[in-house]
Amino acid sequence: MRILGLDLGSRTIGIAISDELGLTAQGLKTIRRKSPEEDLGELTIIISQYKIQEVVVGLPRNMDGSLGTQAEKVLRWVESFRKRTNVPVTTWDERLSTVEASRVLLEADLSRRKRKGAVDKVAAVLILQGYLDRIGKQSNGSSFPA
Repeated sequence: MRILGLDLGSRTIGIAISDELGLTAQGLKTIRRKSPEEDLGELTIIISQYKIQEVVVGLPRNMDGSLGTQAEKVLRWVESFRKRTNVPVTTWDERLSTVEASRVLLEADLSRRKRKGAVDKVAAVLILQGYLDRIGKQSNGSSFPA
Protein backbone atom coordinates (compact mmCIF):
# COMPACT_ATOMS: atom_id res chain seq x y z
CA MET A 1 0.00 0.00 0.00
CA ARG A 2 1.65 3.23 -1.14
CA ILE A 3 0.92 6.49 0.64
CA LEU A 4 1.74 9.96 -0.64
CA GLY A 5 2.91 12.69 1.76
CA LEU A 6 2.58 16.38 0.95
CA ASP A 7 4.08 19.51 2.47
CA LEU A 8 2.07 22.41 1.06
CA GLY A 9 3.86 25.71 0.82
CA SER A 10 2.76 28.93 -0.78
CA ARG A 11 5.24 28.50 -3.66
CA THR A 12 6.06 24.78 -3.67
CA ILE A 13 4.68 21.38 -2.72
CA GLY A 14 7.09 18.87 -1.22
CA ILE A 15 6.20 15.30 -2.16
CA ALA A 16 7.19 12.05 -0.47
CA ILE A 17 6.07 8.50 -1.14
CA SER A 18 6.06 5.38 1.00
CA ASP A 19 7.50 2.04 0.04
CA GLU A 20 4.97 -0.61 -0.99
CA LEU A 21 4.79 -2.00 2.56
CA GLY A 22 3.99 1.42 4.01
CA LEU A 23 7.01 1.34 6.33
CA THR A 24 9.36 4.05 5.08
CA ALA A 25 9.03 7.43 3.39
CA GLN A 26 11.29 8.66 0.60
CA GLY A 27 11.39 12.08 -0.99
CA LEU A 28 9.98 12.07 -4.49
CA LYS A 29 10.16 15.67 -5.71
CA THR A 30 9.25 19.27 -5.10
CA ILE A 31 6.88 20.90 -7.52
CA ARG A 32 6.71 24.63 -8.08
CA ARG A 33 3.12 25.74 -7.65
CA LYS A 34 1.51 27.22 -10.73
CA SER A 35 -2.27 27.30 -10.52
CA PRO A 36 -4.60 25.21 -8.36
CA GLU A 37 -5.77 23.33 -11.45
CA GLU A 38 -2.22 22.52 -12.65
CA ASP A 39 -1.07 21.56 -9.14
CA LEU A 40 -4.00 19.19 -8.66
CA GLY A 41 -3.47 17.78 -12.15
CA GLU A 42 0.19 16.98 -11.47
CA LEU A 43 -0.70 15.31 -8.16
CA THR A 44 -3.42 13.27 -9.85
CA ILE A 45 -0.84 11.97 -12.33
CA ILE A 46 1.49 10.95 -9.46
CA ILE A 47 -1.38 9.19 -7.67
CA SER A 48 -2.16 7.20 -10.79
CA GLN A 49 1.47 6.50 -11.70
CA TYR A 50 2.41 5.14 -8.25
CA LYS A 51 -1.00 3.56 -7.48
CA ILE A 52 -1.36 5.68 -4.33
CA GLN A 53 -4.02 4.46 -1.90
CA GLU A 54 -3.93 7.37 0.58
CA VAL A 55 -2.64 10.94 0.70
CA VAL A 56 -1.35 12.58 3.89
CA VAL A 57 -1.16 16.37 3.92
CA GLY A 58 0.81 18.25 6.57
CA LEU A 59 -1.42 20.56 8.63
CA PRO A 60 0.59 23.47 10.09
CA ARG A 61 -0.93 23.89 13.54
CA ASN A 62 0.17 26.60 15.94
CA MET A 63 2.34 25.50 18.84
CA ASP A 64 -0.72 25.50 21.12
CA GLY A 65 -2.52 23.14 18.70
CA SER A 66 -4.90 25.75 17.32
CA LEU A 67 -5.42 26.39 13.62
CA GLY A 68 -3.96 29.58 12.17
CA THR A 69 -4.27 31.27 8.81
CA GLN A 70 -1.94 28.86 7.01
CA ALA A 71 -3.75 25.82 8.45
CA GLU A 72 -7.07 27.22 7.21
CA LYS A 73 -5.57 27.58 3.71
CA VAL A 74 -4.36 23.98 3.83
CA LEU A 75 -7.80 22.75 4.93
CA ARG A 76 -9.47 24.60 2.03
CA TRP A 77 -6.92 23.05 -0.36
CA VAL A 78 -7.57 19.59 1.10
CA GLU A 79 -11.32 19.97 0.55
CA SER A 80 -10.72 20.96 -3.07
CA PHE A 81 -8.31 18.05 -3.52
CA ARG A 82 -10.78 15.55 -2.05
CA LYS A 83 -13.27 16.52 -4.76
CA ARG A 84 -10.66 15.67 -7.43
CA THR A 85 -9.50 12.27 -6.22
CA ASN A 86 -10.96 8.95 -5.15
CA VAL A 87 -8.24 8.21 -2.60
CA PRO A 88 -8.66 9.07 1.09
CA VAL A 89 -6.95 12.31 2.14
CA THR A 90 -5.78 12.68 5.75
CA THR A 91 -4.21 15.67 7.48
CA TRP A 92 -1.25 15.20 9.82
CA ASP A 93 0.06 17.64 12.42
CA GLU A 94 3.27 18.96 10.92
CA ARG A 95 4.38 21.36 13.65
CA LEU A 96 8.08 22.07 13.20
CA SER A 97 8.53 19.70 10.23
CA THR A 98 10.13 22.45 8.12
CA VAL A 99 12.37 23.46 11.03
CA GLU A 100 13.43 19.83 11.48
CA ALA A 101 13.97 19.43 7.72
CA SER A 102 16.22 22.50 7.70
CA ARG A 103 18.19 21.10 10.66
CA VAL A 104 18.66 17.75 8.89
CA LEU A 105 19.89 19.48 5.74
CA LEU A 106 22.26 21.72 7.73
CA GLU A 107 23.72 18.66 9.41
CA ALA A 108 24.20 17.14 5.97
CA ASP A 109 26.33 20.21 5.20
CA LEU A 110 24.40 21.17 2.06
CA SER A 111 24.87 24.61 0.57
CA ARG A 112 22.16 27.20 1.20
CA ARG A 113 20.98 26.89 -2.42
CA LYS A 114 20.68 23.09 -2.23
CA ARG A 115 18.93 23.29 1.16
CA LYS A 116 16.37 25.71 -0.24
CA GLY A 117 15.56 23.29 -3.06
CA ALA A 118 15.27 20.26 -0.79
CA VAL A 119 13.60 21.51 2.40
CA ASP A 120 10.00 21.00 1.25
CA LYS A 121 10.70 17.47 0.01
CA VAL A 122 12.44 16.58 3.29
CA ALA A 123 9.56 18.11 5.26
CA ALA A 124 7.16 15.90 3.26
CA VAL A 125 9.29 12.87 4.18
CA LEU A 126 9.13 13.80 7.87
CA ILE A 127 5.35 14.29 7.70
CA LEU A 128 4.81 10.98 5.94
CA GLN A 129 7.25 9.06 8.14
CA GLY A 130 5.51 10.36 11.28
CA TYR A 131 2.20 9.16 9.90
CA LEU A 132 3.61 5.77 8.86
CA ASP A 133 5.14 5.29 12.30
CA ARG A 134 1.81 6.07 13.92
CA ILE A 135 -0.27 3.70 11.81
CA GLY A 136 2.41 1.01 12.12
CA LYS A 137 2.28 1.18 15.91
CA GLN A 138 -1.52 1.10 15.87
CA SER A 139 -1.62 -1.97 13.65
CA ASN A 140 0.94 -3.75 15.85
CA GLY A 141 -1.26 -3.25 18.88
CA SER A 142 1.14 -0.80 20.52
CA SER A 143 -0.33 2.16 22.27
CA PHE A 144 0.59 5.58 20.97
CA PRO A 145 -0.58 8.82 22.58
CA ALA A 146 -2.88 10.87 20.40
